[in-house]
Amino acid sequence: MTFDSLVRLLAPPCGQPAHASHETWQHGGVTAATHSTLFPRDPGGSAYSAPPSGADAVLDGLDPEQREVATTLHGPVCVLAGAGTGKTRAITHRIAYGVHAGILQPATVLAVTFTNRAAGEMRGRLRQLGAHGVQARTFHSAALRQLHYFWPKAVGGPLPRIIERKVQLVADAAAACRIRLDRNELRDVTSEIEWCKVTQTVPADYAAAAARRGREAPRDPAEISQLYAAYEELKRNRSVIDFEDVLLLTVGILQDRHDIAEQVRSQYQHFVVDEYQDVSPLQQRLLELWLGERDNLCVVGDASQTIYSFTGATPDHLLDFRTRHPGATVVKLVRDYRSTPQVVHLANGLLAQASGRAADHRLQLVSQRDPGTEPVYTEYADEPAEAEGAARRIRALLDDGTPASEIAVLFRTNAQSEIYEQALADAGIPYQLRGAERFFERAEVREAGAALRGAARFGANDALLDDVVDLPSQVRAVLSTKGWTSEPPAGSGAVRDRWESLAALVRLAEDFARARPTATLADLVAELDERAAAQHAPTVEGVTLASLHAAKGLEWDAVFLVGLAEGMMPIAYARTDEQIEEERRLLYVGVTRARVHLSLSWAVSRSPGGRPNRRATRFLDGLRPGSGTTAGTRATGGTGGIERGTGGSDPGSPRERRRRSRTPARCRVCGRTLTEAGEMKLMRCEDCPSDMDERLYERLWEWRAGRARRIGQPPFCVFTDKTLIAIAEAVPEEESDLARIPGVGLRKVRTYGADVLAICAGQEVADGDGSN
Repeated sequence: MTFDSLVRLLAPPCGQPAHASHETWQHGGVTAATHSTLFPRDPGGSAYSAPPSGADAVLDGLDPEQREVATTLHGPVCVLAGAGTGKTRAITHRIAYGVHAGILQPATVLAVTFTNRAAGEMRGRLRQLGAHGVQARTFHSAALRQLHYFWPKAVGGPLPRIIERKVQLVADAAAACRIRLDRNELRDVTSEIEWCKVTQTVPADYAAAAARRGREAPRDPAEISQLYAAYEELKRNRSVIDFEDVLLLTVGILQDRHDIAEQVRSQYQHFVVDEYQDVSPLQQRLLELWLGERDNLCVVGDASQTIYSFTGATPDHLLDFRTRHPGATVVKLVRDYRSTPQVVHLANGLLAQASGRAADHRLQLVSQRDPGTEPVYTEYADEPAEAEGAARRIRALLDDGTPASEIAVLFRTNAQSEIYEQALADAGIPYQLRGAERFFERAEVREAGAALRGAARFGANDALLDDVVDLPSQVRAVLSTKGWTSEPPAGSGAVRDRWESLAALVRLAEDFARARPTATLADLVAELDERAAAQHAPTVEGVTLASLHAAKGLEWDAVFLVGLAEGMMPIAYARTDEQIEEERRLLYVGVTRARVHLSLSWAVSRSPGGRPNRRATRFLDGLRPGSGTTAGTRATGGTGGIERGTGGSDPGSPRERRRRSRTPARCRVCGRTLTEAGEMKLMRCEDCPSDMDERLYERLWEWRAGRARRIGQPPFCVFTDKTLIAIAEAVPEEESDLARIPGVGLRKVRTYGADVLAICAGQEVADGDGSN
């Protein structure tokens, strides 16, 4: 096999049976992270508490839906988990329960997610739960481990060097094509190439694919195709690969070499995928190759948190899961343990106004917390005033005892950060930029680590440690030589940033010593090495400044959503309905980051004295005071629970009461008065979400086709499509239930009722042609 032959996508595998392997390629030497403030702990528990004593103990404290996730270990499982509903808790307890019960062997489980931080968090929780040996990685980390191991066998020689930044290579490709790109165009073209690769689009197909997806190309599509092809050729000539190639080449090897695919499948028998709404087509293909013909798969996601479609992510794999896996158990987590009812009400209100396919599957969150304060909406004259106003409110929170690390300022674009950095600095408030340099890569942290390592090795001969005994005092003494002091320096800037980093290490040492009183400096150094490997940073005491995208997966006690003006939210270049809805979901993600305090603000002009021609984002219309009728959180088909098939109608249900009422028909989802005959037949608006059992609908459709052929009439003479949908949604158990469905009536009950009720009960019936 050659390098070039791997780059193209090959035919799907034939699904050969797996054979056991004693190789150790799957272990990458990345150790689990331990507890930090990033990891929720049980009330009253220790940061490093003992693991559960047995399988049943793993289930303690789980709510009914979480417990269902944890105990349903066979077959496909789809977990629809709203923000703050404990999805990570559910899936880590699922793995731990399976391990403690002896159902899952740790080395055969692969849990994949999308960020190093999330993977580190999962490893830490699994270690706390006693599930040692389970692999928790990002898609790229897992693929790279396999690629490194199998490359010599599949291709020969060492794996080509991976380029960290592809911008320079794209610039070289542009020069070779004699195409001039400015800095912004260079960045946009690079992003477009990344999109092509994760959606498995080759250069020749780019123009058609971009048009089909409604993408606005940064250059003429023909030029993008030319640049993309030149970029790929340069990589081959220089024997390098990029980040996306890691997945592409792993897919190529697993598709082309069935023996290698069998070896991977013999190792991993059970898969858990977090943030499944963010899976790209390429990642989905890799997951399918890992799975083979098996179905021991648990996926977790929330279509309402799909905010990375520009990178190729799509919620379609999540939304179509039951179509691909008809026997799947679907568990909906809607109990929100993070946010107060006031925050949850606003979040539900945002989604109640949404449209599109993701909106059809939205979840109605139910807060489990005590009531808190109402969200604060503030309009400012200009952006500097907005930043100063946020700083004042943050100072008030700090004075009331809220830690700086529990406060965040979130904005739509990184360019908005500077004005808030200045406002916080002027107010003497420490801050940190999320998405900036990684904690363990900071110069002062590397220097501190080297100093602590040296002290651990030669501490007995270090006069600096002569008068200190306990671990925290040793760390303070060592770090005092690197700039740490008991009191923070005045002002902000590099000096304050350095102190904050060192102070975070001191706090970590204090937490570590409380949990392990006999720990030595050498133990702490080992802990820091593990955290660095997992990118599991300690908390830095400072207000977080971050973009809404960077805030995904995080939470704070107080959140300030700023710059919420039209043109920024939604962003000006979001023009299509699909793009607008993704902007709405982005604001939803921002709202659901807040536990207690939520502030939303916008400025009517950009600078002091400017024209006040801006207005608050349309997404808050009907939700904020003074913007019209306050919208309630309309009920959806996405309530919590477990789906293994839909039961019959409840005579006391709202639906049945409406049918007996003489008042106008209303949608059973949103409550709107129904006027169209088709809508009244369904008892819901055409665009409101359906709770239809799709497998039941397919069986009814096939039965109808057979009956129609038998009587020589069109299928609609048996039942119309709308009536079939209504039957599949109601799942009647008795003739009286079936007769009440619009479009059925007593005559058709007598003719077809027995068959329909049998199908709804899961029984086999003749399809009308005499066949089963």
